[in-house]
Amino acid sequence: MTPASWSLWRRIIALCAIVAGLLGLIAVTATITATANRTDTNKVMDRLTPALVNTERLYSQLLRQQTSTRTFVLTGRDSDLDTYRDAQEQERAILADTERLLSDEPALLAGVRQVAEATQRYRSEITEPLIAETRSSGPSPERAAPNDQSRAVYTAASDRINSLSRALTVRRDDVAKQVRSTSGTLIVLLIFAAVVVVVAGAALALLLRRLVTRPVTDLASEVRRVAGGDYDHEILGTGPPELAALANDVDTMRRRINAELTDVQDARRLVEEANRMLEQQAAELTRSNRDLEQFAYVASHDLQEPLRKVASFCQLLQRRYSGQLDERADQYIGFAVDGAQRMQRLINDLLAFSRIGRLTAGFTDVDLNKVVVDATAQFDAQREATGTEIVFTDLPAVRGEEPLLGALFGNLIGNAIKFRHPDRAPRIAIDCRQVDDEYEISVEDNGIGIEPEFADKVFVIFQRLHAKETYPGTGIGLAIAKKIVEYHGGRIWIDPSHREGTLFRFTLPVPEPAAADVSLTEESVS
Repeated sequence: MTPASWSLWRRIIALCAIVAGLLGLIAVTATITATANRTDTNKVMDRLTPALVNTERLYSQLLRQQTSTRTFVLTGRDSDLDTYRDAQEQERAILADTERLLSDEPALLAGVRQVAEATQRYRSEITEPLIAETRSSGPSPERAAPNDQSRAVYTAASDRINSLSRALTVRRDDVAKQVRSTSGTLIVLLIFAAVVVVVAGAALALLLRRLVTRPVTDLASEVRRVAGGDYDHEILGTGPPELAALANDVDTMRRRINAELTDVQDARRLVEEANRMLEQQAAELTRSNRDLEQFAYVASHDLQEPLRKVASFCQLLQRRYSGQLDERADQYIGFAVDGAQRMQRLINDLLAFSRIGRLTAGFTDVDLNKVVVDATAQFDAQREATGTEIVFTDLPAVRGEEPLLGALFGNLIGNAIKFRHPDRAPRIAIDCRQVDDEYEISVEDNGIGIEPEFADKVFVIFQRLHAKETYPGTGIGLAIAKKIVEYHGGRIWIDPSHREGTLFRFTLPVPEPAAADVSLTEESVS
């Protein structure tokens, strides 16, 4: 495989491998050089320079010994030898420290030992005999004066110290020169690494321009030509295999799109025609619903008068001819009267149902505490007769129509009283909590309850779960309640987890802050 046929990824990997190899070689060389530089620097700073300072201290201690000995020879006082003894201790410590510092320098270490021998010779041949003779014969100025022997021995010791100092200086300068050399090498290596990085970056930029930017630009130009409407233009790719494959895929897509364009246009015409038909049907359905609502309202309204006449005459027949005809005739008249009355109630309920949302005075701020108080007042007689207890706490203020909300609570409270349990007094608890941006209001009773399978059926208009002889009514109350809740933007349902009695829950939107400035109160009606 020739480099010209390499993929873009392979070329980038090859370039990165070369750069990484060069930088790795530079890093290894720099590490070795830096280690040597650090070692030499430590030797100069931590060993040779302190050892050179120690030579100055050795010369000082030798001079102190000479001076202290002469003073003792002149005075004969033993206290004048304190400096002499201290200088010896200092000399031994300095020699030991210097040997430690120069432990890896055998030539210099030999020089330290020669200094030790020279100073020891000075003490054994000059100072110690003078001290011993002064103690036995007393002080003497003539003895304190240096002679040729003492000068020769002292000079030999000081020369050894100076020789060691010069050797240390030469060695320190050599090591310092090595430090400067390795520092220069490090700088050269860093410059070379920077050059490698710059050259690698330039090579990568050139590689990307030749193999990515230019072929992609050419491909984009051809794609724009096709997008402009020239669907028959063949797209040719250049550059590395990846971009050539991409160009081939794009051209394959162009051919497929061009082949299917006619089908898409036909399908679009069909969809547009279907949309027009759906719009017509939606408009027709809206008109039909409006006509049905109008018909239900008009029919229920216009049927009131003839139905009242039928009910009135049936009641007149019942009052006038009751007992005058046979038993079956009285039964038929009773059926007619009952049917007319039930029809009246059904039409009234249907009229009320159709009016919800049609005749509106607009939403206002409604305090639900007041609404519940007004709704419970409608059932004062039933509450006293049945011992019903109605409790509610901290109901909020909402936006809505107060009469409709009153009808909502009236239906729920009326149902709870109507469908009470025969073995216990009715108790109705009304509560509220806020869930996100809605108030969730619950109306709980301890009545006979509703089976879970009928939880949705009870909200259907004119649906009944019990015979009318057992529980009177038209079966429209909960349908009205559902329509009122939905008209106010909420939803209503029966909580299936409640086992004793029935628990209705419905939601109402939380008003905007500016519209909800109504104080809440706590009420209890029993």
